[in-house]
Amino acid sequence: MQNQMPYCGPAPTPADWLWAWNLDPFLILALLVTFASGTIALRNSDRKRQKAFALVGFATVVAFVSPLCAMSVALFSARTIHHLVVFGALAPALAIAFPLVRVAIVPAFAALSAVLWLWHMPAAYSAAWESVAVYWLLQLALILSAWALWSAVLQARDHRAIVWLVGLVGQMGLLGALLTFAQYPFYLEHLAHAERFGLSALEDQQLAGLIMWVPGMVPVAIVAALLAWRLFREGLRA
Repeated sequence: MQNQMPYCGPAPTPADWLWAWNLDPFLILALLVTFASGTIALRNSDRKRQKAFALVGFATVVAFVSPLCAMSVALFSARTIHHLVVFGALAPALAIAFPLVRVAIVPAFAALSAVLWLWHMPAAYSAAWESVAVYWLLQLALILSAWALWSAVLQARDHRAIVWLVGLVGQMGLLGALLTFAQYPFYLEHLAHAERFGLSALEDQQLAGLIMWVPGMVPVAIVAALLAWRLFREGLRA
């Protein structure tokens, strides 16, 4: 297992991580084509959608091109930050720039929940580590399911969206607690790499749990509060 090369490349060290950019030519080409097409499609759209799509581009580069990609090989806590960038920035911005229509919130919630738990299963995590195809399958599943849920939530006009967001926060809190209070590391791929950054694999895992538990839930909580305020104002106008 430890001899397999993850998609983002070898784990960097504290001395070279700032230079560990992912310059995969297939990824760069795909991103250039995607964002050129999206920019053209939005050229006559409102500024809100254009700015959201710019955020999609920035978040994508941070998640998959910047040194964060390589750091996710070294530290599980960096992997958690990576997922939060995808879930908390890339996906909602994509839902604003190109909202999916007629998306039912319940299946979208179920799909995202399944992907979140699957990513945290050690066997699935190892499979993504060892196979580029599995890695991208899980990444695309996370992006698509989060895109669908954010599209449904941001277009909702009743309190049910808030209920499902609360359910999502609860799951993230549970995952964060499981990682934080675990007595042994779940993800053995990081055993050797975490020590380079002054952490044991268990401490790295506990840090990941705290990141998911506290800052990870902030975007969801903010959106839930904004939705509640919007529904309250619409109720007053009615």
